[in-house]
Amino acid sequence: MRISTKISQVKPSATLAVSAKAMELRAQGRDIISLSVGEPDFDTPQHIRDAAKQALDDGFTRYTQVPGIPELRDAVAQYFNSHYGTNAKADCTIVTNGGKQALYNLLLCLLNPGEEVLIPGPYWVSYPAMVELADGVPVTVSAPASKGFKIDVEQLEAARTEKTRVLILNSPSNPTGAQYTEAELFAIAEWAVAHDVFIISDEIYDQLVYGSAGSVSLSSFWEKHPEHVAVVNGLSKSFAMTGWRIGYALAHPDLIKAMSRVQSQSTSNICSIAQRAALAALTGPTDMLEDMRQAFVRRRDKAMAIVSGWKGVVCPKPEGAFYLFPDVSALYGERFADSASLCTLLLEEAGVATVPGVAFGDDNCIRFSYALADETVEKALKKIEAVLYK
Repeated sequence: MRISTKISQVKPSATLAVSAKAMELRAQGRDIISLSVGEPDFDTPQHIRDAAKQALDDGFTRYTQVPGIPELRDAVAQYFNSHYGTNAKADCTIVTNGGKQALYNLLLCLLNPGEEVLIPGPYWVSYPAMVELADGVPVTVSAPASKGFKIDVEQLEAARTEKTRVLILNSPSNPTGAQYTEAELFAIAEWAVAHDVFIISDEIYDQLVYGSAGSVSLSSFWEKHPEHVAVVNGLSKSFAMTGWRIGYALAHPDLIKAMSRVQSQSTSNICSIAQRAALAALTGPTDMLEDMRQAFVRRRDKAMAIVSGWKGVVCPKPEGAFYLFPDVSALYGERFADSASLCTLLLEEAGVATVPGVAFGDDNCIRFSYALADETVEKALKKIEAVLYK
């Protein structure tokens, strides 16, 4: 069948592909541990589930406003106001089908064909594909493990051209867990504004930060430069609501209107039931966030204690999210020559699903999530170790 050239060139999500392979092997009776998908193993908090059930009982099952029900948009604005001291209003927000749609809508609204988007690498797998679908050109600005997986202004300036339109920042990072300090983040933002480069700040892991500095957001910078910054966030990670598909964005009201036009022609509003659940999440108790943070810190430290003992492997300690991204390139040889062949070997011999670093723009590394029970993570890493040094 004839498929358009644009879509034919888009690669499927590597993380979802690995997860599908793991499920296929499980269906065949294999004992597979999947460290491939970034999904908390916690249940969605009860008060959020109760709100969804109540919405059903109330018959709240019809179309809503495309950018979200007013009270939810206001709750999104209040989230930024209470956490980061902004003075955002509801008309500066939009609710989307996961953070992915917020990112995609932004790129569609910001890019003209051929314009370039700077993407710090390692990067989340979907950024380049989204840019290409929006007729833009992704330009990777890479930082290795030796630099803590963080880029700086000098690298960005070296990569900037007259076609540079957008910079995507992701802190804490998927896949590395690296978090920029406020000084680092604001230095990059000042550079971007000075050169008329629009910043999309993906802050989906902002509540899963483990360093002493706490969460850092560009939302306060957005308030000073609303025509140069948009902040993307959502409930998937911090509230264990991956399947609910609730994302949101903070941006200039004119940009929000443009994003709403895109959304009106693609998906319309997000699920009405999910919106009521999201409202409960943003306005209800948040004590479970600290419980999740403490669990992830414990798992990270246990995982780091194992990985740091792997000879020839370099793995900066993540400060947020729930991933390790070790550089294993010193072990490449006849048994596995790159990240893809290594991950295939780990799945086949160790029964552990991981994601090759090449999907994130760094073939020296592999990614695994520690968003699983402590004993499961430890068991999986021991299995990986046995294969690495077989």
